[in-house]
Amino acid sequence: MTTSNNIILNTDSYKVSMYRQYPGNTTGVYSYVESRGGRYDHTVFFGLQGFIKEYLANPITRADIDEAAEIFSWHGEPFNQSGWEYILNKHGGYLPVRIKAIEEGTVVPVKNVLLTIENTDPVCFWLTTYLETALLRAIWYPSTVATLSFNIKKIIKNYLEHSGTPSLIDYKLHDFGARGVSSLESAGIGGAAHLINFLGTDTVSGLLYARKYYGANRPGFSIPAAEHSTITSWGKDNEVLAYKNMLDQYAKPGQIVAVVSDSYDIFHAAEKLWGEELKEQVINSGAIVVIRPDSGDPIRVNTKLIEILGRQFGYTVNDKGYKVLNHVRIIQGDGVNELAISTLLGQLCAFGWSADNINFGMGGGLLQQIDRDTQKFAMKCSAACVNGEWIPVLKQPVTDPGKQSKAGRVTLYWDKQKSHFYSGVEDWMEPVLETVFENGKIVKEINFERVRSNTKQYL
Repeated sequence: MTTSNNIILNTDSYKVSMYRQYPGNTTGVYSYVESRGGRYDHTVFFGLQGFIKEYLANPITRADIDEAAEIFSWHGEPFNQSGWEYILNKHGGYLPVRIKAIEEGTVVPVKNVLLTIENTDPVCFWLTTYLETALLRAIWYPSTVATLSFNIKKIIKNYLEHSGTPSLIDYKLHDFGARGVSSLESAGIGGAAHLINFLGTDTVSGLLYARKYYGANRPGFSIPAAEHSTITSWGKDNEVLAYKNMLDQYAKPGQIVAVVSDSYDIFHAAEKLWGEELKEQVINSGAIVVIRPDSGDPIRVNTKLIEILGRQFGYTVNDKGYKVLNHVRIIQGDGVNELAISTLLGQLCAFGWSADNINFGMGGGLLQQIDRDTQKFAMKCSAACVNGEWIPVLKQPVTDPGKQSKAGRVTLYWDKQKSHFYSGVEDWMEPVLETVFENGKIVKEINFERVRSNTKQYL
């Protein structure tokens, strides 16, 4: 078993041999992280502070070095034991690197520098790129989830502005992704990234991550909800009793309660059970009952379902000319992705129904069906100090111009004249990256509400 959070082992194997690969007399290595493009033309930057607090804020120990030495001795890599011992003895185990970054939550156009990292001790020039694996992973995943969630929010908000109540936006996309990700840690990181944009979640680890690393106060909310096991345990003949029990237990004035209703026949359940046998109890409860279909084609099912509920419970017509159900709503939580949300909202609006009527639950499509290439994240070395002089370095493959990297001690600027971000080495522009970590110390922290407000201003 590895020691807890051993940053020496949080790398790729080949990185271990890189300390001997730089030119002689190298004393500095400077790298940056960017999104080179991808699905969206912008990226919501998030996740750096959580990584720093978990992996960089604590010093390495003798046990960490000994463990790494033992593993790499049989793994086949030439371990730089003296280099790590130097960090332990000279710096008390704290990593001599400086990280500068844009404020988390900022929406930055692709092909721009998001953070930079460089060594602060010339002896440890090799450390900058040694950290690439851990640092890049810490950025691309939460930033990509946050970007996906942000773009879905823009879609739903547009439909709400067109057909309903824009103030409902924060609860329109609920995180169902905890069971659909590869690890508890992924659920926490991705779940917190979603909470930048929305307040609804069933991913408890996302709440914990936002609280632990960003000081979030009550970052997300949920409601009582049924699942198939609790409904089907009553038996098919007692389906209505299962629904009635949910009303008896949780349907109180002002409360929202969600009940999955497709265990047998969603349309029968909507028309006969909810719309007739339980109709008066639903109305008298003062609650909003959310009917959840969980199978079939989302477009066909929800179009038919909302018509049934409209006949049974009635509806009002809002000031934008769209119908809003009385007493009940719908949540679609199966097969949900960005395209499905946009298509379904478009279909409902085409039939005269407001976007107010439907919420979405998104699981694997939100937290798992993305990868590093979704936004083409990369960390590249752009400058090296050799023989006392900083020289620009870059890759420029003729087989793929899209992978050309930036050269020099690049950073991110805000061009006041053109009102946009610009990445480069221009001395006359004002850089916007700020030092957040240096030599083992967190220099600047950000709280979760600040992250949220940074993102919100771009909607």
